[in-house]
Amino acid sequence: MTPACVRSSRHALTISLATLLACAPAQFTTLTVYESPHSFVRLEVDRTRAQGNNHSHPASLSPDLLATVLQGVMVQEPLTRLPFYDDLSVPRQHPAFSESDIAFWAPLLSLALSKATPDEIVTFYQSAKGSGTAREVTSGGLFVDREQLHIVLSNLQSAAHYAADAGVVDTQDDRLTPLRSMAPQRGHLWFVPESAKVGPSNRGLMRAFAPDHRELVVLYKTLPSYPANSPAQGSDPSEESQGRPR
Repeated sequence: MTPACVRSSRHALTISLATLLACAPAQFTTLTVYESPHSFVRLEVDRTRAQGNNHSHPASLSPDLLATVLQGVMVQEPLTRLPFYDDLSVPRQHPAFSESDIAFWAPLLSLALSKATPDEIVTFYQSAKGSGTAREVTSGGLFVDREQLHIVLSNLQSAAHYAADAGVVDTQDDRLTPLRSMAPQRGHLWFVPESAKVGPSNRGLMRAFAPDHRELVVLYKTLPSYPANSPAQGSDPSEESQGRPR
């Protein structure tokens, strides 16, 4: 092979590698705490964290305290709702997580935070069967900075298809990007009690992902810990789960 051919081959290889890296997911999983065909809890490197701006990890938040936090996450629906688009039987302000969701997530998120390092965040994902061939995806992440717990709810029952249609440009696997909103999120997040909620922060995930992601910042140490239906015994609410905590 001539030197020119070698240079040409190396140039082509460089372009191919660059293309692959550009298409790689933004998150890098460091530890899988739990995984099933429909749900997971993982630790990932926080690429939005500024140098020297470490999170307060590992963090000790009990499953009961995490259950209390999840109980307080509320969704405020838009003032105008359409009968053919919105479920009008759901109150305009309603909990983001059901009791079964809270019982399932609380112990896993508690375990993940206890294993996280200062440069990691906890991500979570759940896919449930929707209407027709669609799935409903709920995903996001959380991290602790001193006395503040940051909760990013990127997707709340966002519609997704089981497989990408031919010709669709965005075919990225939503399991690889739990911090990415799949669709515009209607309404906004609120927290009860309001006294434990602080204003949006310029730090962390929202700095890079706003306005596509929604974040709550909670003064978790001001909250009481109430058991929520024995969260340590919670089972995966999604269908046909075979996952096991690791």
